[in-house]
Amino acid sequence: MTVDAHHHVWDLSVRDQDWIPHHSPIRRNFTVADLAPEARAAGVDRTVLVQTVTVAEETPEFLALADAHDLVAGVVGWTDLTRPDIADELARLRALPGGAHLKGIRHQVQGEPDPGWLLRPDVLRGLTSVAEAGLAYDLVVLPRQLPACAKAAAYLPQLTFVLDHLGKPPIASGAVDPWATDLRNLAALPNTVAKLSGLVTEADPATWTPDDLRPYAETALEAFGPDRLMFGSDWPVCTLAATYGETVETAQRLIAGLSESERTRILKDTATRVYRL
Repeated sequence: MTVDAHHHVWDLSVRDQDWIPHHSPIRRNFTVADLAPEARAAGVDRTVLVQTVTVAEETPEFLALADAHDLVAGVVGWTDLTRPDIADELARLRALPGGAHLKGIRHQVQGEPDPGWLLRPDVLRGLTSVAEAGLAYDLVVLPRQLPACAKAAAYLPQLTFVLDHLGKPPIASGAVDPWATDLRNLAALPNTVAKLSGLVTEADPATWTPDDLRPYAETALEAFGPDRLMFGSDWPVCTLAATYGETVETAQRLIAGLSESERTRILKDTATRVYRL
């Protein structure tokens, strides 16, 4: 069985997802009930639901969803890392219905204009509280922000940093460096792991093939190894380029050359361990 370590849901009647273009095919509601049959058909029996917007109300909603659906084993939520009472806020979230499903925190660092945002003293203080709460921290960043990620991970060895989507490599252009060099520098730190996720939408969505993704997946495999790499679908964003089943199958093809135990680590064990599912 497989753990999908990265997917989203949203309800546009509850709040807008202003990051989705107006005419995009994913500008509609997506629910756990929509995902469940596709996940089961692909051999996925547990998932991690990841935040989509920097709105405090979303995380309690996601925790309640996890409490109501066996499929969702964990939640990576959002809270303001810079708030003075961050430790109390994390404790409050853990005490909510479904609070035991809170496994990590994420912020859209990719949208921060300050390239050193992760290294600000107030952010580092918040990240320290995330570590003290026993949670992981997901990094959603652009390639140019990877050096700051490495500095933050070196500063906070007690915190596990999870790199989403391999740091969004420039697959569509075919370029590998400096992304690969910066990825290796991050992976050199033992408190970092990465998600084999989000790659189909970094490639050309109309013409991509698994071979387009392979150099980036192999770079990540060499850098992190199976013990620090996990699979994520990035559903429903992945549907811009592939169905859920195709996304799972593509990941399986990219790691087909590994041993059975190595494949199991990427498809299940790493996520189970890192997120304490």
